[in-house]
Amino acid sequence: MSLAQRTTLTQFLIEQRRRFPSASGDFNALVLDVALACKAIARSVAFGALGGVLGAQSGSINVQGEEQKKLDVISNELFVRANEWGGHLAGMASEEMDEPYNIPSIYPRGKYLLVFDPLDGSSNIDVNVSVGSIFSILRAPQDVIDSGRDVTAADFLQPGCQQLAAGYALYGPSTMLVLTVGTGVHGFTLDPNLGEFFLSHPDIRVPEDTQEFAINASNSRFWEPPVKRYVDECLAGKTGPRGKDFNMRWIASMVAEAHRILMRGGVFLYPRDTKDPSKPGRLRLLYEANPVGFIMEQAGGRASTGREPILTVQPTSLHQRIGLVFGSKNEVERIERYHREPAPTKDDNPLFGERSLFRD
Repeated sequence: MSLAQRTTLTQFLIEQRRRFPSASGDFNALVLDVALACKAIARSVAFGALGGVLGAQSGSINVQGEEQKKLDVISNELFVRANEWGGHLAGMASEEMDEPYNIPSIYPRGKYLLVFDPLDGSSNIDVNVSVGSIFSILRAPQDVIDSGRDVTAADFLQPGCQQLAAGYALYGPSTMLVLTVGTGVHGFTLDPNLGEFFLSHPDIRVPEDTQEFAINASNSRFWEPPVKRYVDECLAGKTGPRGKDFNMRWIASMVAEAHRILMRGGVFLYPRDTKDPSKPGRLRLLYEANPVGFIMEQAGGRASTGREPILTVQPTSLHQRIGLVFGSKNEVERIERYHREPAPTKDDNPLFGERSLFRD
């Protein structure tokens, strides 16, 4: 396809905006500012060891209690600087910042909130595995818009169904921006020569069925019975109750996992488990689960805690963790059904069944 026939991210957003004649254009401008931050991060990632950005940030621990990588800190700064000045935001919240970020007084404030994980999967960066950025756009509460007051953590505690847009950037062999503004999911690939995102994957749909699942099997001893049942059935293959073979994947970079599922189907599980009873899950609700859940639902997939749709969960804290299952609709619904059904007992296993010798 020639350059003249390609649709840029800017053109795509303008076409979407035409559906709302009264729109001011602030929303489009905000998405483009986010895209600019992603381009800058892609450049830093691409230089790798040559850019001096690999390794841990000396003595730096984030609010999650995790050691920060140099690129975590750089990526967070790039997101903040690209988005604080435009007058579109009332505030920001990041996985890498303890408290919400208020727009400096030298800049105008707007009506949106931006939440983001600036570099998801950063533990993989030193071994050159694909990483990404995840973001979500919310509308600020009306009193914040009217008064211009500083934002608080409570202003961000909105269920995922209230997201206006969500997306991620994948920094892999090519850089992609995958975006939903509530009208389906569309993928844009970065042209490194022009520095522009072009629409390359319109109207992405997640297949309803799959033979692929992704889970960290090293945690199997901590899984709840419904999760163990599901994985055991997948591993049993054609001779098991599912009657088909499954492949297992695990990249430990959720953006890369989500992208694979969008492209060819699959199911991802990072469920609640008993490894650390103080943490009801591993992933962050606002920065990871909600945006990925919105993307999956818009692409015809499903996202859940295993017990309820992820987008209906009311957040209770800025850095809340949660269990997450997402991907091909029929598989996620099966996992939800297993959570509703009574847990199998030992008597259901023929090894523990009643022997004929002992029957009346």
